[in-house]
Amino acid sequence: MTRWGVVALASMGLAVIAANISALVPATALSGLHATRFGGVSVEELRADLASLRQETAELRRENGELVARFSLSERAGTAATRRIGALEASLPHLLEALSAGPAVDRTTTASIGTPADELIDAEGGAMRVVRTPLFASTADDQPMPAPVETAAFTPNGEGRFGIAVGPSITPAQVGATWDDLARTLGPTILGLAPLVADEMGGGKRIVLGPAADLAEATTLCGRLERASVSCQPMPYTGTPLVP
Repeated sequence: MTRWGVVALASMGLAVIAANISALVPATALSGLHATRFGGVSVEELRADLASLRQETAELRRENGELVARFSLSERAGTAATRRIGALEASLPHLLEALSAGPAVDRTTTASIGTPADELIDAEGGAMRVVRTPLFASTADDQPMPAPVETAAFTPNGEGRFGIAVGPSITPAQVGATWDDLARTLGPTILGLAPLVADEMGGGKRIVLGPAADLAEATTLCGRLERASVSCQPMPYTGTPLVP
């Protein structure tokens, strides 16, 4: 009798525990147990969904790579535009100075101008005398001819003049491409300067721009190029002419 009582108590305990556990289990888990094999998700459908997710992930990675490449190109274009704007800002003051210095008025008289003669012009009610005089008084009766202008001797390779070496030391094969990059970067800053290719120790080459009148002018020009983020150094204007 005692044995059956113990069995009855154990059965009641299991019933209480099962009731509490069933309350904690989600309803969806229990409903899945009662679903038929046609109503449940098959393994093939799960595999198809997984393959679709993998394909979408690969597509997202490809689009992300394209966006990163476009961002890099935009950043490079922005850097190039900033350098060109800096070069233009550095050259604008010099261009404005050159434009503001207009031609001066020539106050000298020519040899064909002599003593002005009076002229009588008929007018209503009589005549009118017209006297013409020069706008500026002549400073001297006899104006001597100006002395001939002495032209400075200039050799083809620019010996005896100063120039500026721009950019790093390069190989002979890189001269053309380096000059094209410098011309695009500096723009109007190097207008009027002729490029030469100078030899360096170790077989390297260096692009030299010039000529400059003296060392001070070469140093000033070098400072303008350094503001455009281009390495520069004054040096003698010697080398072989660079043919674009």
